[in-house]
Amino acid sequence: MSTRTPTTRRLAVAAAAALALTLGVTACGSDGKSSGSTASSATSPNASSAAGSGVPKASGTVTVFAAASLKETFTELGKKFEAANPGAKVTFNFGGSSSLATSINSGAPADVFAAASPATMKTVTDAGGASGQPTTFVKNTLTIAVPKGNPKHIAGLKDLTASGVKVALCAKEVPCGAAAQTALKAAGLDLTPVTLEQDVKGALTKVELGEVDASLVYRTDVQADAAKIDGVDFPEATKAVNDYPIAALAKAPNKDGAAAFVAYVQSPEAKQVLTAAGFQAP
Repeated sequence: MSTRTPTTRRLAVAAAAALALTLGVTACGSDGKSSGSTASSATSPNASSAAGSGVPKASGTVTVFAAASLKETFTELGKKFEAANPGAKVTFNFGGSSSLATSINSGAPADVFAAASPATMKTVTDAGGASGQPTTFVKNTLTIAVPKGNPKHIAGLKDLTASGVKVALCAKEVPCGAAAQTALKAAGLDLTPVTLEQDVKGALTKVELGEVDASLVYRTDVQADAAKIDGVDFPEATKAVNDYPIAALAKAPNKDGAAAFVAYVQSPEAKQVLTAAGFQAP
């Protein structure tokens, strides 16, 4: 016959529970893999970057066709993407959006297309080349690129039409060229350039080399080349803002990698890089 009182029984139950809890904690602590992996996933920068932003994982080579104006930012984003996805490698083909779209429609192997205008992306989507709907991830505006010190004292678009001022523009079929024509039309100006370039980097290079006195390029390009180039803002630029769409491609050799890269470009980490470079939020 038990002689324990109710109080005694309650103390015994409490002691047993405390012992069980102690044994459980000890068992967990002795499992090096369990406690170690938990700490690693909580503190690993890669895990935080990928999992925290909800970006899917990727492996293998991801081939990205991107507008020339994205060269600096996408090169940086490619390195960050690879760091967050061990085993993945990003390769880029930068150029004029229209020529890139033509290459994609001609069967060039690519996983992702990032264009500098919806019109050039449309040539790919109309041909059935995109997987799903493209997403606008940034916007960009034009500025006037001039040599350091602005020797011609250019203050606005009208000054580009002055006698003796040599100007480079992008070709009309290129997004930066189409935007330039929109801005000039808004200003009521007719400008004859000395050269038409196939991408924005080509127009900028003409200024760097001293071959022209000015060119109409994106603000982000001038910011990236600030050591060599000055920029002159003008009000008509607000009439010619370019949306930048991105899409995974229907015939992507690395479909998972394409989806992961497109998602990463829209992540908070990527947005910080893009806005720091002068791009605007969509």
